[in-house]
Amino acid sequence: MLACCGAPAYAQAIPREALQHRAALKREAQRIWGLDAPVATFAAQVHQESRWRVDARSPVGALGLAQFMPSTAAWIGGVDAGLSERAPLNPTWALRGLVTYDKWLFDRIKADNACERMAFALSAYNGGLGWVYKRQQRSEKPGLCLGVTCAINPGIYPASQRENAHYPEVILRQHEQLYRTWGRGSCE
Repeated sequence: MLACCGAPAYAQAIPREALQHRAALKREAQRIWGLDAPVATFAAQVHQESRWRVDARSPVGALGLAQFMPSTAAWIGGVDAGLSERAPLNPTWALRGLVTYDKWLFDRIKADNACERMAFALSAYNGGLGWVYKRQQRSEKPGLCLGVTCAINPGIYPASQRENAHYPEVILRQHEQLYRTWGRGSCE
C-alpha cells in the first residue's frame, strides 16, 4: 500500500523512546550549535547509532544513545567541562557529547556547502577524522562527500568502508526525514 502512494520503501516511525529525549536533544544542540542547530540531523544520527536505546552496547564496546567508545568519551570530557563526568550511558551526557563532537568535527572540515560539511563530519564521527582527510586528499572533488569522496576507500577494511560511506547517506537522506518536525536538518 505504501509503495502505491509514493511513500519511500524505508518508511519507518520514530521510536517511542526518542520522544522522551526530544527536549534534551534540542536544548543541548542549541547550547552548542546555536538556535539554528540542525536538530533533525542529530536526532537522525541517534536513530542510526542506537535507535534511541539508552543502554545500547555494540560488540566493539561503544555505549549509550550516541555509541561513544570509552576512549572517545574520555577525550570529549576534556573538550567540554559539562562532559567531564564521562558517562555515555547517561542520556543527557550522551546527547551533549554527540552534538559537541559533531561541532568539533564540523569546525575542522572544509566542504562545498553545509550539507556536505555535515556529511563529512558524520563520516568522521563514524570512522575518524583522519580517514576523512585521506579521502579528501585522494578525491578529484574533495568538497563533496555524498556519493563522491566518502565512497573512496583510503585504506580501511572493505566492510568498514561500506559502513562508513553508508553512515552519512542514511542519516541525511533517510532518517533525517523522520525528525523534520523536531527542527531543521543539515541539508535543507
